[in-house]
Amino acid sequence: MGVVTDIRSRSRSAKLAAGVSCERAGRSGKRNVSLFWRIFSLNAAGLVVATALLLGPVTVSTPVLAGEALVLLAGLAALLAGNAVVLRIGLTPLHRLGRAMSTADLLVPGTRPTVSGPAEAAQLIATYNTMLDRLQAERAAGAGRALQAQERERHRIARELHDEVGQTLTAVLLQLKRVADRVPGELHDEVTLAQEATRAGLDEIRRIARRLRPGVLEELGLASALRSLAAEFTQHGLTVQHHVPSDLPPLAPEAELVLYRVAQEGLTNTARHADAARAALTLRPLPEDAGVELLVRDDGTGLGTAAEGAGIRGMRERALLIGAEIHFEPAPGGGTDVRLRVPAPPGDRSADRTGDSP
Repeated sequence: MGVVTDIRSRSRSAKLAAGVSCERAGRSGKRNVSLFWRIFSLNAAGLVVATALLLGPVTVSTPVLAGEALVLLAGLAALLAGNAVVLRIGLTPLHRLGRAMSTADLLVPGTRPTVSGPAEAAQLIATYNTMLDRLQAERAAGAGRALQAQERERHRIARELHDEVGQTLTAVLLQLKRVADRVPGELHDEVTLAQEATRAGLDEIRRIARRLRPGVLEELGLASALRSLAAEFTQHGLTVQHHVPSDLPPLAPEAELVLYRVAQEGLTNTARHADAARAALTLRPLPEDAGVELLVRDDGTGLGTAAEGAGIRGMRERALLIGAEIHFEPAPGGGTDVRLRVPAPPGDRSADRTGDSP
């Protein structure tokens, strides 16, 4: 439960196979004549017509008559227009590919450019789609390893905070209690203040350890962990309402951890940057057992035009790791919606259908 595993790498070969099939479709598509032969055929047709006219009965006077000049200009205009049309048709897929390349983001999976146009353009677009699939698979694998190492480091720090720093502060608190029973009355208030400061520090250490290592997620499950998270932020000046049912569909451990971390990061951003008074944390199952949807909504200032920070990009990386979709949108009436849709594990729905069959 406590580590993130790379499940996107399992579908890497399937993605690459799809890209290869897409490339083959672009190469062998019907009526897919190369740009070279299109331009060559048009120019060859113009030269053949010009040669036939020169060898035929048609002559050009010297000086050129007005009617002859009109015919020559019309032929030249037709040849230029044909070249322009062929080049426009042939280069349009490349322009579309350029726009797709300028807006591509590996953290925001989107639609691929359609494999179309002449053979050269179709092959280039198919190769680009295959390359993008490979880069996304490698990015997901790298993000999985990084997040797994991050979770291990979180657990180590949380354990050291709890076992070392926490126990030390507990011992200091006990010593202060013994001192408070013996000090003169004029020092009793100061010792009491030291006790309160030590107790507050101990509580803060425990809170940090819980955030680093969500033990409630491992022990009581996702629903209880999200309710506890909402209660924790409510205690720090933000009113958080939660709507988390107990009968959630089964999810993989890494999916539960991603849901918890995205909810935690969303509420953290709300508390620190949104200037919000209220927030809502909602987790609901999707229709037809398609997975679950997490919604973190606040009534703050919204995203604005600021560039995405490390927190949002971290949420995108976590979503990409488990094949989920995450969107950051304006909330109704102001504020921000963080919406994460996690698909059901691949074998669940098929297993249900198999179990229902006689």
